[in-house]
Amino acid sequence: MTNRELTVLAYELREKTVDVITGAKAGHIGGDMSVMDILVMLYFRHMNISPKNMNDPDRDRFVLSKGHSVESYYTVLAEKGFFDYETYRDSFSRYGSEFIGHPHNTIPGVEMNSGSLGHGLPVCVGMALAGKMDEAPYRVYTVMGDGELAEGSVWEGVMAAGHYRLDNLCAVVDRNGLQISGATEDVMSQEPLRTRFESFGWHVVDCAGNDMDALDAAFTEAKAEKGQPTVVIAHTVKGCGSPVMENRAPWHHKVPNAEETTQIKHDLEEKKEVVKHA
Repeated sequence: MTNRELTVLAYELREKTVDVITGAKAGHIGGDMSVMDILVMLYFRHMNISPKNMNDPDRDRFVLSKGHSVESYYTVLAEKGFFDYETYRDSFSRYGSEFIGHPHNTIPGVEMNSGSLGHGLPVCVGMALAGKMDEAPYRVYTVMGDGELAEGSVWEGVMAAGHYRLDNLCAVVDRNGLQISGATEDVMSQEPLRTRFESFGWHVVDCAGNDMDALDAAFTEAKAEKGQPTVVIAHTVKGCGSPVMENRAPWHHKVPNAEETTQIKHDLEEKKEVVKHA
């Protein structure tokens, strides 16, 4: 698929994610929309992960550390063929469903349970270090939220990854600038984020996180980096795809009503058509 086709796919999967959230009356729609392009680029271009190789020890590893964006994650996994989308959509967050509000590893394609923020990167450091010790070819990826960077365990992981020179590790920060309680810079300042990672021995790539060409180049650069782990600071828009939600903190954990849903899906469809005919 070309990057334009991946962009179209990301808008289609956003629409499907909206259906999941409105059907369940639960979810974290703002972060789902901001992270979607990152997930699509990883799963459909850069990672060696598929339903056919999940038992292969040489497969790439992925952990969604910002586990509250599970709706977009599950939608991408369904599109990749790990399970049936309709089954997921119709049971998400219902009583007795395996498709609960954070990832867990009884779901095909999910490496580890996540949602308690600050755990994804440290676990991925362990996975990457094991890969180095075994001289295995796999790469390890994790996606974190920027609000999550307030957790001390993140920086312990950053320090360890730099120390062990884990160039098979790529962390992604979904840098949308907002968390549930407001702007990240008001809640717990993250800047200068590039300098912080560089001081621990990381290679840093800043990119437009809702642009497929920019993401493609960033992950290609990460693969080529030797001797250092890489962090991609992906500058995204919370609620990306509809002015109803964009850059508005309350949409971190808000379910759209019927009128809002109609407008959001109209906006997503409109943007998809613009990309298709550009």
